[in-house]
Amino acid sequence: MKKSGQLHPAVKDLKIALDKGKLSRREFLRYAGLLGVSAAAAGAMIGMPWPRRAAATGVRRGGVIRVAGPVHKVTHPAQFSWITPTNQLRQVAEYLTYTDAENITHPYLLKSWEVSDDLKTWTLDLREGIKFNNGDTFNADDVVFTIQQWLDKDVGSSMLGMIGGYLDPTGVEKASDYQVKLHLKVPEIAVPEHMFHYPAMVLNHRTFEGDFIKAPHGTGPYVIDTYREGERCVLKRRDGYWKDGADGKPLPYMDRAEFIDMGTEMPAMISAIQAGEIDTIDFSDIGGTEAFQALKDDARVQVLPITTNQTRILRMRADLEPWSDNRVRQALKLCQHREKILALAYFGQGIEGQDFHVSPKHPEYCAMETPEYDPVRARELLKDAGYPDGLDVNLAVGSGWNEIVRYAEILKQDAIPAGFRINIQTMPNSQYWEKWTEVDLGITTWAHRPIGTMVLNLAYVADEEGKPAPWNETRWVDEEFSRLLTEANGALDIEKRRKIFCDLEKIQQDRGSIGNAFWINVWTIARKQVRNIHAHPSLYFNFADVWLDA
Repeated sequence: MKKSGQLHPAVKDLKIALDKGKLSRREFLRYAGLLGVSAAAAGAMIGMPWPRRAAATGVRRGGVIRVAGPVHKVTHPAQFSWITPTNQLRQVAEYLTYTDAENITHPYLLKSWEVSDDLKTWTLDLREGIKFNNGDTFNADDVVFTIQQWLDKDVGSSMLGMIGGYLDPTGVEKASDYQVKLHLKVPEIAVPEHMFHYPAMVLNHRTFEGDFIKAPHGTGPYVIDTYREGERCVLKRRDGYWKDGADGKPLPYMDRAEFIDMGTEMPAMISAIQAGEIDTIDFSDIGGTEAFQALKDDARVQVLPITTNQTRILRMRADLEPWSDNRVRQALKLCQHREKILALAYFGQGIEGQDFHVSPKHPEYCAMETPEYDPVRARELLKDAGYPDGLDVNLAVGSGWNEIVRYAEILKQDAIPAGFRINIQTMPNSQYWEKWTEVDLGITTWAHRPIGTMVLNLAYVADEEGKPAPWNETRWVDEEFSRLLTEANGALDIEKRRKIFCDLEKIQQDRGSIGNAFWINVWTIARKQVRNIHAHPSLYFNFADVWLDA
């Protein structure tokens, strides 16, 4: 066991792997960071000074940023299954860590962390002197309470599916007022990244009783002024925020942030940003392709592109007929003409998918052949499954995602030669989210995750009782897949981890419950007077240090 303050012994192994060309410099920075090495220290180890963001100059205080985005019903943040409300409430509540656009995870409400040699004991050191917006002091009790909420089966958080395999409530220890220790059941390398999963907002243990809007006490730079579901969320600047701006005064710079629910029809939002009625659009839960096409050459706006691990998943309920038969699942996957779907549904702005939920941009990705469009083979599989005359199926999609609707339309046409007769059931996004885990066949938008294990643990495993995890929308559970995934979670050796992922990807491609035609690029689009706004692959907003030109 290493002494407190010493480098984890695996950091030396990472450096050797880097020197041998088996690890990129970005991967070294990522893994060293997960092992508790600061970004600056890790950069110095490889002669790569960590690029500090240039100090903002000419900042201006005051003003109101106006954002077009749905205003959902909100109760327990740990139950979030969409990003939009977190973009509103992450201005009020915050996270223990922060994963940046380069896939490097940093301390946030945490000051630092250390991990034991065996990756099973994590020591989390908290920042001191931070206050919630009601005056309460942030401390270890809040962290313990928040993690216990994640692990509470009655809460039903997706965090349970992500961390429940390696942590249970008895493993969360308050070591002191500003230190928490996690005693894991099995090794896990990605703990800091899991703490930035969007339902992982830190709660005030003294006041939270299940409904954040009733007691909106967070450590963030804004407080809630107005929250009306389906209409408007107005946030106002708080006094006493713990971070200072470039001018030496406490953040935030702006007086208010207003989120305006304009529905899901993109033309109205495009017209509003062109007219200066709004300053930016929240694309996290609505497709941005239409806005990108309309605004990419508009001199009044800035378009900030970024590549992502975000995708649209064709998902089949493996516990319901006909999708319980893998031959039927495989047949539908073979009806995806991926190049065509990406070109027509998303203007070619992405990467072709391969029917597993691991992106070529994920650090563990194992290169695989992309399946070909093959309706002849698909028809044979349907015949073998007992459907010689083809099959009628309903496909549920949310109308607010243009690329998903187009994906469905292309699939419908290209599946006809195979014998699939697809009836597309289009509904508002809000209605889709009400039933997304229940429909037998649908297309679900899945947000960016920095690592492959993160999303696989969310969506394709069961709990200790054998029940599918809360976000396992397809109910597919595979014993070999689950065993390999547990092994991958604790594998620090890069080559070993990728080898395991070759098997995971092959299993999901051969007998899994999803089709995946493409991974997407995304854009943050804002008017030019919005300054210091940055694109994040998860489309997260952080308005603490954003300001507005006059």
